Amino acid sequence: MRYFFANCELDTASYVFRRDGERVPLEPQVFDLLVLLAGRADQVVTKDELIDTIWNGRIVSDATISARINAARRAVGDNGKDQNVIRTIPRRGIEMVAAVSGEAAAAEEAAVGPAKMRQTVRYTTAPDGTQIAYASSGSGPPMMRAGHFLTHLEKDWQSAVFWPMIEAFSNTHTLVRYDQRGTGLSQTDIDDMSIEAYSDDLLAVADAAGLGRFPIFATSQGVPIAVHFSAKHPDRVSRLVLCGGFAQGRLVRDETYSREEADALMTLVKAGWGKPASAFMSAFVSMFCPDATPLERQSLVESQVASATPDMAARIRLAIDQFDVAGSLAEVQVPTLVIHASGDAVHPASQGRFLAAKIPGAEFRLVESNNHVILKSAPAWEEIMSATLEFLGRDEAPAGREKRG
Repeated sequence: MRYFFANCELDTASYVFRRDGERVPLEPQVFDLLVLLAGRADQVVTKDELIDTIWNGRIVSDATISARINAARRAVGDNGKDQNVIRTIPRRGIEMVAAVSGEAAAAEEAAVGPAKMRQTVRYTTAPDGTQIAYASSGSGPPMMRAGHFLTHLEKDWQSAVFWPMIEAFSNTHTLVRYDQRGTGLSQTDIDDMSIEAYSDDLLAVADAAGLGRFPIFATSQGVPIAVHFSAKHPDRVSRLVLCGGFAQGRLVRDETYSREEADALMTLVKAGWGKPASAFMSAFVSMFCPDATPLERQSLVESQVASATPDMAARIRLAIDQFDVAGSLAEVQVPTLVIHASGDAVHPASQGRFLAAKIPGAEFRLVESNNHVILKSAPAWEEIMSATLEFLGRDEAPAGREKRG
């Protein structure tokens, strides 16, 4: 949405604020405050509503709230005395008194992508009885996206981080993806978080979706799962694309990383999961996607909240750190493309090279990026997507579309 008031423009799609046509940088909370006031023009917004919307209900001081309001006033050229744009109503709240117009066409245009495409969400049951939610979208030869951290089948459909890739793959393939056990729409009360259980989930989804032999696109944690599955079920996989992944989790590969350090990280995750201003979130963004735009960062916070509880997130993180599929790499007998970002701070490029060296005949592509998460806003996006689609399209065959059962 784009809001216009006084001499200001507020663009929620690109997370940009302009005054007199000039871009003005704002702190995220100040930007969100202006969006809230513009969307509620001529309505009083109470202190409780501010806290619920801007600070997600966390306890904040009156001084903090006043500081954000004053920063918003400075941004729009207002002041506490004249209050021509933002007015304070004592003991009640604040309101935007300047005339506000919204450009609805911009909002409609931003929604064109998802509106043109539909997904169907269904459930299947893993061998141990765990219910796994999966979705299908697009048309063409099948393609499986291996489950990974931070997904929610419905929320991803509107995510600034995950939607662009869903759209790109669904434009050329029938894309099947799923929420891994413990997260998203899948069953959350689980016990088994072994690599074998995650691999069985992928098989259950493939069978339920009627896939015979199909390619797998995997990122991060999904990479060892895809490797394990391919080694165990070679007749089911046609090609592998492994992006930003690893063969050995940090507790396995890094002798300097102790269990005590892992436990400390778990404590940090539990305390800061889904909280934009937390120390964990700052560390998370700096490691996973330092080049993310403000909108993408906000989207990642929303993904955290929707995907998993803090306790489950910590459990998954610990499980990931203990994955080890090094012994399965030589058993992968399908064409494989390994893509890794040169500056990946989550899983180093050495893990990408290790995957490519140990998987027979694997191709390796190093892209210039500091992001672990694949972002459309980053220069590496086009290279990653074009390389992936070219690789998958080399021998798309009717056999990949055969139905099972």
